Amino acid sequence: MADSGDHPPRRSICRHTLATRIWHWVNAVTIFIMIGSGLMILNAHPHLYWGHYGANFDTPWIDLPHWPGWLTIPSSYNLALARRWHLTFALVLAFGLLFFMVASLINRHFQRDLRLRRAEVAPRHLWADIKAHLAFRFSDPDRPGAYNTLQKLSYVAVIFVLIPVMILSGLTMSPGMDAAWPWLIDLFGGRQSARSVHFIAAALIAGFVTVHLALVILAGVWNELRSMITGRWEVEDADRGEAA
Repeated sequence: MADSGDHPPRRSICRHTLATRIWHWVNAVTIFIMIGSGLMILNAHPHLYWGHYGANFDTPWIDLPHWPGWLTIPSSYNLALARRWHLTFALVLAFGLLFFMVASLINRHFQRDLRLRRAEVAPRHLWADIKAHLAFRFSDPDRPGAYNTLQKLSYVAVIFVLIPVMILSGLTMSPGMDAAWPWLIDLFGGRQSARSVHFIAAALIAGFVTVHLALVILAGVWNELRSMITGRWEVEDADRGEAA
């Protein structure tokens, strides 16, 4: 049946590969549990330091609040259980990233969708992309399936910087890993520095998730959700869709 004149005809395009969709949903659960359990771990000593040492009588660079139970995993104070949750899903995060990187090299997702071209990072192009986002235009009408520059920059930062930093800084906080790989301590300038970097990276990832969810809502929840479940994304022929 043809669409009425009030609504431009829509067409479906392939938006996300199977590997991307699997990694997305595994990460959605993993990040949720790791942030919640990480906040419980922080409640045991909510102070961050730089360097090798940090204890009750040392001066922290920041004193964090005590996180309420509705934000933590578990909801009642249990440091041992929080660590088990955190370390278990740290493995899921690390091996999930490895799976996604291998799959994305094979299916050329990195080269096709995330490769940044020189023209895209020019100040004039970046400013135009920012203005388009402020006007709630999230995709190029001529290439609706393509990632915009701000998407590419944020995804590249998360995939190639923040998550690897999270993994490496987390390993540095383990005395066993420090004994096996002593270069980790040197890389971060001390175990307490690694703990601070770990928290900062986690906060940035939480910020990314918040912005990502806001853009999904602005772009159209059902269309975006369907694309991450089935891989198919609908755009309008006349005024082609939104992308989160």
